[in-house]
Amino acid sequence: MSALPPVRRVVTGHDAAGKAVVIADALLDSRPNPSGDALFTLVWTTATAPVDNDDATDGRERTVGLTQPGGSVLRAVDLLPGKRAPMHRTDSLDYGIVLSGAIELLLDDDAVTLVEAGGIIIQRGTIHGWRNPSADTTARVAFALLDATSATVDGVALPAIHPGAVPSKS
Repeated sequence: MSALPPVRRVVTGHDAAGKAVVIADALLDSRPNPSGDALFTLVWTTATAPVDNDDATDGRERTVGLTQPGGSVLRAVDLLPGKRAPMHRTDSLDYGIVLSGAIELLLDDDAVTLVEAGGIIIQRGTIHGWRNPSADTTARVAFALLDATSATVDGVALPAIHPGAVPSKS
């Protein structure tokens, strides 16, 4: 198994004259997630929606869980070969963009959907898991998680199911 290169993050902002400038350009470290099936790289978070573009906080330095109530989280996930993430449900709308490799989307009706590099998943508050079907290739997925209301069935909110704590700065 070969490790993927670090995630490069480029952040823009403004100088004192209002001109657009790059304020940060760095390679980011990743950390194993609690279940050990993936490496997480926290790229950015926001504390609010709509976003306050005048907030000077480095979004990577904000303490977050798997999601950010009232805001958003952007995380790169390297799912290790042959590993499976636990089933979970979050109160969020998730955009998953497969950058390299392939992953299987697992749903609680036993459906399995293979999504290869370039594919995009729109995850809308359903219970789900991920599996890397490769025996030797790490899959990288960028996940943008936006705070959302709970999904409901017959007017009853479906509970969030978290597989465990997520490192706050990963």
